[in-house]
Amino acid sequence: WNEIIELFRAGMPLRKHRCRFKSYERCFKASEAVDCLHELLGSNQNFGPEVTRDQTVKLLKKFLKNHVIEDIKGRWGKEDFEEDGRLYRFPPSSPLKSYPKKPSCGKEVIKFPDWNEPKAGRSQEHIPVKSIAMNSEMWYKRHSIAIGEVPGCKLVFRRELTQTNIEEIWKSMTLSRLQKVLGLDSLDEVLDTKLVNSKHIVQNVYNVNKQGIVTLEDKSKELPHWILSAMKCLANWPSCSDLKQPTYSGFERDVFKTIVDYFGQMKEPLLTFHFFDIFVSVLGLLQKPSKAVEALQISCLLLPPENRKRLQLLVRMMARISLNQDLPPLSESVRTRTLMVQAFSRCILCSKDEIDLDELLAAKLVSFLMDNYQEILSVPSALKSSIEDHVVHLQRVQIKYAGADSDAPLPPPSFCHQISTSDFEYQRATGSQEPLAALLEEIVMNKEISVKDKKKKLKQFQKSYPEVYRVRFPTPESEAMLFPEKMKQKPPMLMWALKKPFQPFHRTRSFRM
Repeated sequence: WNEIIELFRAGMPLRKHRCRFKSYERCFKASEAVDCLHELLGSNQNFGPEVTRDQTVKLLKKFLKNHVIEDIKGRWGKEDFEEDGRLYRFPPSSPLKSYPKKPSCGKEVIKFPDWNEPKAGRSQEHIPVKSIAMNSEMWYKRHSIAIGEVPGCKLVFRRELTQTNIEEIWKSMTLSRLQKVLGLDSLDEVLDTKLVNSKHIVQNVYNVNKQGIVTLEDKSKELPHWILSAMKCLANWPSCSDLKQPTYSGFERDVFKTIVDYFGQMKEPLLTFHFFDIFVSVLGLLQKPSKAVEALQISCLLLPPENRKRLQLLVRMMARISLNQDLPPLSESVRTRTLMVQAFSRCILCSKDEIDLDELLAAKLVSFLMDNYQEILSVPSALKSSIEDHVVHLQRVQIKYAGADSDAPLPPPSFCHQISTSDFEYQRATGSQEPLAALLEEIVMNKEISVKDKKKKLKQFQKSYPEVYRVRFPTPESEAMLFPEKMKQKPPMLMWALKKPFQPFHRTRSFRM
């Protein structure tokens, strides 16, 4: 803000203009201001040529509202700037405003990554391995040949593991652990394992900085500088010592809208379309938080590194904003936490079909992410240790004893095996569809939505997941019981409808004398 104001005041040509038979010194036309500021923003490294003229006009509207500029009659305070021939000038007083300092207090704050920290971490080409401690039992076993208590042995030398071998081991053991945590007999129903890139897993584990944030090798995939600055501004509000931000009313809402607009225009969610089903499967474990956290930890390792980094930064910003008592409300009608979920859930998780039910699924997952982001977005240490130990075992020289297999190499881990058709159908009905059944029940029991909206959502659910819907509502009668219609009162029968048509009187014998 202050940098652009200084550049604009220094670079905007001022000259004499005439308006309605009157001359005005040191002023400029609105169209000239747009041309000048647009050129300045385009050549500035923090903005670049992607800045449009429409965005430039919006910025000049903010300038006029906050008295960075004024019209030739000294009027300002409204956002009525247009790209036309009206005349404006700079006010005599400086428009630069200092940023408010946060009062010192002893309360603990959530750790947040250093946005300007240089790339750190270890190279994926040198994955550390643990040395094996030699205990007395192993020493006795390996040296007992000298006293003739065991038969002869031979050394078994391993072939050297390449980087590709190590990456495949990471993929295989990671998917094996994910399958076990989810309690599935196979991942085929929820994940196409061919789409899992083993390089991404290794990069997400080892290419990280001190805060655990992924460092990217391809800098062109980093977030733009201006978005990082905007996210840093709200995440650290109001203590951001390296920036001097303005304090005009509504500034924080403008910054928040900028962030929402950027993430909202992404073509694919951060959790990607390919991994939608695997993340939806985790929703069935939310009643067991520790299992759900581990499942999300492992699932997030499968993401492309640029997606994982953006997810880390975005969710941490959302969590900090939700807990920040010093940040002014970003909405008049919605609580800050609810606003975070509504604004960013679709850019984090959605399916290719984009049905309304995705919003409910995404909202539940994003809420859980915000509550447990520090664990979920870190590398699972138990998984990392087990894989590194397995790599060490494959790399070290083995002693092979005749007739013994205690030092035989570990069998290669597998992440799936063939099952029967009946087992597969049972698993599909009970395992992967449990979160969908829970979602359907939540719609049925929700008393806050109108009957019309509930019928609409149920109809969408029936169309998208007919098997789950059929289990909950096996007959039309069971579905009708959800919406008992009021008994319609029948109109009273008219008296004339009860009367018989007129019949003449006939004398009978009983009346004869």
